[in-house]
Amino acid sequence: MDTTPAANHPLTTWDRYRPWRRTVEVGFAVGLALVNAIAGSITSLMDVRRVSLGFASWEPVVWECSSNLVWLALVPLVVWFTRRVPLHLDTWRHALRWHLLGSVGWSALHVAGMVAIRKAIYAMQGEYYDFSPWWREFGYEYLKDVRSYGTMVLVIEGYRLLIRRWQGEASLLSAPDDAPPVERVERPERFLVRKLGKEFLVAAADVEWLQASSNYVNLHMRGRDYPLRTTMAVIETQLDPARFVRIHRSYILNIERIARVELYAKDSRVAILRDGKRLPVSRAGYGRLAKLL
Repeated sequence: MDTTPAANHPLTTWDRYRPWRRTVEVGFAVGLALVNAIAGSITSLMDVRRVSLGFASWEPVVWECSSNLVWLALVPLVVWFTRRVPLHLDTWRHALRWHLLGSVGWSALHVAGMVAIRKAIYAMQGEYYDFSPWWREFGYEYLKDVRSYGTMVLVIEGYRLLIRRWQGEASLLSAPDDAPPVERVERPERFLVRKLGKEFLVAAADVEWLQASSNYVNLHMRGRDYPLRTTMAVIETQLDPARFVRIHRSYILNIERIARVELYAKDSRVAILRDGKRLPVSRAGYGRLAKLL
């Protein structure tokens, strides 16, 4: 096992990918929607002409483009919902019920949006888009949407799992099978980080600040993040209260990393770290910070 600090490791592929992460994620979603719209338009037009349904050539294009445009607009909603209700092996049954309900809501928004766009474009062409009876048409669309929604959730969760394995995922040191714990789990001095099949230890004192992220807490140290599957309430009780203080609902700060605290608005403060990072400080957080300092 490698026991050197994570900060001593050289620049990795993950470090190079991180600045481009948002661009890649957005580009993937936009590119997928564009490819689906083009391929769907071509196949729908071929089907219309093969059976001589009598639709104009522009109509299949409107159908597919409106569907994929609304799909793209709803991607952030699915991303948000999967953060609120993540899929894990130990909670998937509970999460599945919520995602089934979520698929109905997502489909309703998808159908409403694409029908509104189609009606507007048809009206501009002097035509009328008929979506009736709505209950039958919605049922037909939902059978397609539930598969699309499920695929999106699996892709998002798979991507997040890959990211965690790539950047490294932290955990508390567990007790050996035939020996007492290495240290008290309720007050860990080190975290175990697993990264692409390798393991190394990081000292709790090296953690500069922690940030809540869904059902994970990100440990930030020297420009790198390591997600720990826990909650802010739990990890707050486990960290050394003489060193770490909760300055905000979503942030816990190592006080040794503070350079200064500034007031930037009425009753609003910001903690400026030695590396220039700025973290919000709530009124209650400032009281705890001032008391500790």
